[in-house]
Amino acid sequence: MELKSACRMFLFPVQMLCYIVRASLFSLLPSRRKDLTKEVVLITGGGRGIGRHLAKEFAKQGARKVILWGRTEKCLKETAEEISISGTECHYFLCDVANREEVYKQAKVVREKVGDVTILVNNAAVVHGKSLMDSDDDALLKSQHINTMGQFWTTKAFLPRMLELQHGHVVCINSILSQSPIPGAIDYCTSKASSLAFMESLTLGLLDCPGVSCTTVLPFHTNTEMFQGMRVRFPQLFPPLKPEVVAQRTVDAVRTDKAFLYLPWTMHALVILKSFMPQAALEEIHKFSGSYTCMNTFKGRT
Repeated sequence: MELKSACRMFLFPVQMLCYIVRASLFSLLPSRRKDLTKEVVLITGGGRGIGRHLAKEFAKQGARKVILWGRTEKCLKETAEEISISGTECHYFLCDVANREEVYKQAKVVREKVGDVTILVNNAAVVHGKSLMDSDDDALLKSQHINTMGQFWTTKAFLPRMLELQHGHVVCINSILSQSPIPGAIDYCTSKASSLAFMESLTLGLLDCPGVSCTTVLPFHTNTEMFQGMRVRFPQLFPPLKPEVVAQRTVDAVRTDKAFLYLPWTMHALVILKSFMPQAALEEIHKFSGSYTCMNTFKGRT
């Protein structure tokens, strides 16, 4: 038994090196993309922002049906009509993902009226853009309930059927702020960090479940109305992402079964630097980049 354990310990670094080399080689080759023509996609927060572009992109790349969840009927209806005109069947339902009972109720309605959801995109999120001491207690709770707990309820509602069918995909639109928080958005950063931990745990938990995968997207500041007024100190060096680009890359990551997607790819360097640099150096980076003041002009969604 001891000999076997010793051999496994010896082979472990070799195995890790093989995985790294394999992943590097595969990244240079064109990936095989799965077909979306039989997929039923549900997107939370699908009426506007990144969610709207995700709905259009899934429809463009051949999804059989697209379902939109959100709290604003006008936005949901406009997006659904636009997608339906393009030739893809699209439905929308009013649903607040922070409300557990409402999520379970609407999930049942979706199954009865539309069919089994095979791709779940947890995109709904809010940000209040204030420091801890300036934040209203109810606003803080709202961020956690929508950005974090909402994922628990939607995933619990749809994942069991995916496991039965041995076919499905759970997607989370997260944020690089989950790994590199900034002042002035403590509610958002905290909720996204919790959301990332949820997805990391879920991804590992589904390794032995054939046919069911996860994708977590961690984009840099994206130019949507949710972060209206936020200013980056060097926009030429760190330009805000376009929501349509985030949507395109997300759908491509789903089709190639990519577990984690950082946008842009330079965000990998940020995470690596944070893992070994002293706190004083990190503080200077934040000061230089202007992250201490980037939320001072924040207006948010009007």
